Amino acid sequence: MKTIFTEDHRLQDGKAELIDGKLMPCFEMPRRAEIVIARVRDQKLGEVVAPERFGTDPVLRVHKPEFVRFLETAWDEWVQQHGSYDALPLNWIAPGMRRILPETIDGKLSYYSFDAGTPITAGTWRAAIAATEVAMTGMKLVKGGERGTFALCRPPGHHAGSDYYGGYCFFNNAAIAAQGFRDGGAARVAVLDVDYHHGNGTQEIFYKRDDVLTISIHADPKQEFPFFLGHADERGEGRGEGFHLNLPLPWGISWAEYGPALDTAMRRLTEFAPDAIVVSLGVDTFEKDPISKFKLKHEDYIRTGEVIAAAGKPTLFVMEGGYAVEELGVNAVNVLQGFEAKS
Repeated sequence: MKTIFTEDHRLQDGKAELIDGKLMPCFEMPRRAEIVIARVRDQKLGEVVAPERFGTDPVLRVHKPEFVRFLETAWDEWVQQHGSYDALPLNWIAPGMRRILPETIDGKLSYYSFDAGTPITAGTWRAAIAATEVAMTGMKLVKGGERGTFALCRPPGHHAGSDYYGGYCFFNNAAIAAQGFRDGGAARVAVLDVDYHHGNGTQEIFYKRDDVLTISIHADPKQEFPFFLGHADERGEGRGEGFHLNLPLPWGISWAEYGPALDTAMRRLTEFAPDAIVVSLGVDTFEKDPISKFKLKHEDYIRTGEVIAAAGKPTLFVMEGGYAVEELGVNAVNVLQGFEAKS
């Protein structure tokens, strides 16, 4: 299995995030990707290739132009107003307020973000664009005949919506790749999100469409971030009704509960009969993850890969979360090796 990777991910290196009422060092850090690529190489998973350059055209197929322009200019605007340190928002829109784009950078950050855990830095724009190019290169390889490919994206993407960022995510790499499959001739694409946190951005982007099936297995939003999407009754809207499936699970579950949820997801996916699958590969479901509360073990990730492989479809794996950094590579590569063993 080929892995797409770029050192440009290092350009996103935030100093602090607001979590548990404290400014703390960012859990989403460059070391995450370094640990994974080291494991890929150690296990001889396959060739590691650099991404092609795609620019912003694929990004604009998923994200609104004004949002893309904001991310491109936000750092310079912030530095001009405040100085050269990480940019975080000041406040958020509450019910009854109007979502009208402010003129100041503080207002723009508040308008386009939904948390204070996703700092914009001097390197954010290039790192975010590079992550989309990693995903698009993986898509191109799968479209060209690869059975499975691993896009080692960083920063991650599944929390980013059509015109907002948060949850460590700026552009939605998996959604951009899914749209790339569609633009390349695939009639139907499925996005399967196995990250601990709900893929709220992916849901929002495709919620009214019937050509992209989105499925997310995640911690119940009544208990867990991002809280305000991910309930089981969210099934799509308009033409998209019935083409989104949320499978929320309570804190503390192990494979005994997770495995059946994955089986349910794969039955719906198989019924949809996609031409390609995009997997939002988060491994923060791990029992030792510092910001999550599921109890999956190393061997459960091998099982996950085997179950996904059983669908028999061309598959692109796109890296999302996972914050037990020292064991992140083991878990991510276990999924990929499980997939390859059954392909």
